[in-house]
Amino acid sequence: ADMERLVERLEKAVERLETVCQGSGMCGDAPAKGVAQYVQAFDALLAGPVAEYTKISKEVGGDVQKHAEMVHAGLMSERALLVVASQHQQPAENAFSDLLKPISEQIQAVQNFREKNRGSKLFNHLSAVSESIPALGWVAMAPKPGPYVKEMTDAAMFYTNRILKEYKDVDKKQVDWVKAYLSIWTELQAYIKEYHTTGLTWSKTGPVATAGAKAAPAPPAGIAPPPPGPPPPPPAPVSSSTDDSASRSALFAQINRGEGITSGLRHVSDDMKTHKNPALKNQGGPVRSGPKPFTAPKPACNANPSQGTSPKAPPLLELEGKKWRVENQENATNLVISDTELKQVAYVFKCTNSTLQIKGKINSITLDNCKKLGLVFDDVVGIVEIINSRDVKVQVMGKVPTISINKTDGCHVYLSKSSLDCEIVSAKSSEMNVLIPTEGGDFTEFPVPEQFKTVWNGQKLVTTVTEIAG
Repeated sequence: ADMERLVERLEKAVERLETVCQGSGMCGDAPAKGVAQYVQAFDALLAGPVAEYTKISKEVGGDVQKHAEMVHAGLMSERALLVVASQHQQPAENAFSDLLKPISEQIQAVQNFREKNRGSKLFNHLSAVSESIPALGWVAMAPKPGPYVKEMTDAAMFYTNRILKEYKDVDKKQVDWVKAYLSIWTELQAYIKEYHTTGLTWSKTGPVATAGAKAAPAPPAGIAPPPPGPPPPPPAPVSSSTDDSASRSALFAQINRGEGITSGLRHVSDDMKTHKNPALKNQGGPVRSGPKPFTAPKPACNANPSQGTSPKAPPLLELEGKKWRVENQENATNLVISDTELKQVAYVFKCTNSTLQIKGKINSITLDNCKKLGLVFDDVVGIVEIINSRDVKVQVMGKVPTISINKTDGCHVYLSKSSLDCEIVSAKSSEMNVLIPTEGGDFTEFPVPEQFKTVWNGQKLVTTVTEIAG
């Protein structure tokens, strides 16, 4: 019943937006209170691509419809922040973090819904939305909010391509859904480029925004979400341990402060330094003697080296002898290697937010230091190795005898019917899942064990998978 009421309220909001935005492209009656132009432009986006996406999602129904309601609620939270920014001066960092909380909570709700419905027949739809919804965090991404939205949009391509492949000649409505959803982020990039090129635009007059300001401004005429803000999504438990993307958005906001990131550090005066004030050394009692605690040696090669430590290398895709080298590719969604031979190998290094397709039969494939990479290949006669990587997805179209996963966090392996006898060897890795095809063309997901129990049976050590959930 609560869900039905929520749907009705959202539908009424969309209908009123469509009514007032026709013709002039401006939302609301002649705004006596002076609605900012960029708020009106955002309302046009809500009444256009967002309304179309919501409409088609309702026609698809099920989990897709519920997900769309959460997405709409997140966009309405973002609109509320835009109203605040249009009427207030930029606040201090801690107050701004409080203003961002409603958006972060909506992002987290969308992603939690996907995690709770991994058995859904529309899981690819849920994943496409879940992977790209952090784009709502552009308001904290100075000085390049537009490229950030594009990066998040590209993260959805792996799943939207799967939807298009599955429904292209079967259900046009699903294809229209993909186009409508992606158009939201395309239009949002154009909107950001016009009104918020280097970051969220704040008013130069009015009071400084505070945490309480988010409920103060009333929405302009023509907008119908109930005060003081958008209706909440269906309840979803908040778990900081399972939600990486929402906290990552906040982390990016901190990093993008540039030199200002040190503004909150406390200055240490000379009288607080032990090398200039020896008396401080004895205030904590006698100095500990004895051997120093063990310190692990620093590894020679960091799995996730900082990009700031060395100049950015140019992207590369070339055949060198018998090795295909694919290196330093970023946001490249259409990488294809087609002219392959059995003796050739492929080495994919430091590729981010990209997709690579390898056609034909090849000897082996290695993914090294890759992040958010989608790999699709036909046949491998040797081994596919995934090392030092994060959030990668590998799909086998033909056969492969062995897949090795080492020092990798987040790895989805989609097997074909002819590769079900593949051996998967893993070490020092987490969040691994193997997806097995079903007769209906869908996939059933199985997690790879990460926790083990070892006991001494009197003659040797015996190791088994633990039954402890977690």
